[in-house]
Amino acid sequence: MQLTLDRITLGVPHLAEAADFYTSAFPATNTGRNPAGPLDLAGAGRLDLLKVEELAAEVDTDPASSGFRGLVLSALVDQPSEVEALLGAATSRGATVVRPPRKRLFGEFAAAYRAPDGAVWKLAAVSRRNTAPPGDPTNLAETAVYLGVDSPKASATFYAALGMRVDRDYGDKFVDFTVTPGSCRLGLLPREALAGDVGVDGRGDGFSAAVLTHTASSRVELDALLGAARTAGARVVTPVGRGDGGDHVAHVADPDGHHWRFTAPA
Repeated sequence: MQLTLDRITLGVPHLAEAADFYTSAFPATNTGRNPAGPLDLAGAGRLDLLKVEELAAEVDTDPASSGFRGLVLSALVDQPSEVEALLGAATSRGATVVRPPRKRLFGEFAAAYRAPDGAVWKLAAVSRRNTAPPGDPTNLAETAVYLGVDSPKASATFYAALGMRVDRDYGDKFVDFTVTPGSCRLGLLPREALAGDVGVDGRGDGFSAAVLTHTASSRVELDALLGAARTAGARVVTPVGRGDGGDHVAHVADPDGHHWRFTAPA
């Protein structure tokens, strides 16, 4: 049993507009060529879009939110020029820059923007300087979701109980986990520190408009994961049931209230 972050579902106000934004802002492919189709982020994870009211209903919560959502999505590229290229693509489609591109503490080159749907994205480069012309389209080295939590150390204990393996551990400052090929990285920061990292006000409450998905290999694995999550302190939002496609689906909220969907084939 090992929890992996296989897919991110964002709740958006307008499906067609959001699909147009993300297929333009990233080297992504809308495999279904329809507003609800999954976006393959160049092999570095998958992004689904759903009407925010429908996503909130799925996890049995109020769709309303205000201010910072307590969650930041991230795309990692090879070099600074590609950060600038992705930022330009996003702003040309209506994104708002919340942290301009520049070298940060410890040499990281990064930028952040707020998408038209309200999600905050951080763009960062692996290298501190340009070594080649930017790719066209820009290739993503990795995608990540960073959760704002009360205590990264305590939250890491929860996720370790679900089989995640810690990569970098800075105690209650920052923890993240190793990445399975084709999935997204998960990272944990104190809520205020996460907001400060992307240049937004940390105040806010309500629905994060995001659900993280793990796809289990079987119903047996799903049940084991659900039991481990419950024991580790998760709140079971919906017990195992059947999804629209006939697959097994359950929903949980981690100890900080972030929503997960566990699925398994029928």
